[in-house]
Amino acid sequence: MKGIDLTAGRIAEANEKDLSEILKLQKKAFEMVAVKENNFDIQPLKQTYEEIVQEFAKRKFIKYVLNGAIVGSVRGHADEQNICYVGKLIVHPDFQNAGIGTALMKELERHFSTCSSFEIFTSQNSENTLSLYKKLGYTERYVRKVDNVSIVFMKRENI
Repeated sequence: MKGIDLTAGRIAEANEKDLSEILKLQKKAFEMVAVKENNFDIQPLKQTYEEIVQEFAKRKFIKYVLNGAIVGSVRGHADEQNICYVGKLIVHPDFQNAGIGTALMKELERHFSTCSSFEIFTSQNSENTLSLYKKLGYTERYVRKVDNVSIVFMKRENI
């Protein structure tokens, strides 16, 4: 959705109280992927509240809040080789293509600015998401089947 005033929203670090809302948003956002893939057995749709709490303990979660509601989120963590693994960039379907995903990615990359590179993956059929990641400087490395979905693994060097 174009025309959203991004200055009306704010980006912040998520806290544990946000996880229920983020999980609900995740399922709504990935439902579109599942429909496109004709596969509702993908991990983002199956993740439980207990699992997201465990993930929260290991990763940095960032949220985009608009009018008091979380409409976007991304998470990431750095490993011992100083590589940041970006996960589950999600934006509410009503607010996609408005710059929220780009803003979240830039904030996560800023938070992990000392990492040597960033790695991310998405469905090969998610043309808009692939386009966004390419626009942000990510390049395709390889494709692998995961849960019967062709997944594109991408990387961006932090220069």
